Amino acid sequence: MSDTGEEWQVARKRKGAARKSKKTHQGTSASRCRQEEPLDIGKTIKRIRETASELRCDGIWQKWKEQLLVAGSASLSKPPESKDTEDPTEQPEKDGEGSPCRQLECVCYGLGSFSSCPVARFQLAMLLLLLDAGQIPLEDCSVYDPMFSTAERDILRKLGLNVLTENEEGKRLAKKPTLFYLMHCGKALYNNLLWRNWSTQCLPLMTIVGNSFTGMSDRFVQDVKEGDEQ
Repeated sequence: MSDTGEEWQVARKRKGAARKSKKTHQGTSASRCRQEEPLDIGKTIKRIRETASELRCDGIWQKWKEQLLVAGSASLSKPPESKDTEDPTEQPEKDGEGSPCRQLECVCYGLGSFSSCPVARFQLAMLLLLLDAGQIPLEDCSVYDPMFSTAERDILRKLGLNVLTENEEGKRLAKKPTLFYLMHCGKALYNNLLWRNWSTQCLPLMTIVGNSFTGMSDRFVQDVKEGDEQ
């Protein structure tokens, strides 16, 4: 009994709340089951190739192609300055006759989960088109993203790409003309990449397809201003 003379009552869960809780639990389980469903590798590869075919007919691809060929030609035709460096490993690669190798290669970081994200799938399709336009062998394109699932890595290998097994954190040294495809990468990775190649030998070898440096600079200045005002 309570002080007011009324009987104690046991608080029971409302039926509606119980149904809601059960529904939420079932939804979470269903989501977990969907994530654990095996990926259809053949179907995913087909979708990627269909996306590439779709992009090939798009006007934006023609603009990208023209810009890539111009940038790639400049990178291949402009030899790096032959200046001594403290680290001999930073010297550009040379062929058997002692001249710098001019074959363009590609490195792709941060592509994303292309099997579940349409944006990432379109970015992968665009990468394949860029490799074809630049006549870069698929095996000369290295890709890495910690988000790749085992099945996604298998798909990339079946497409002919070289899947990196270690996170380089963007610290890849450009020893030959290299196309860096960094569509979904943050400022820290760009910083690591530029820091690693900040020399008169390496910078001319780099062509970067990614975020706007001007945009990153403007956002950095804005962040600094906002920090000073607080």
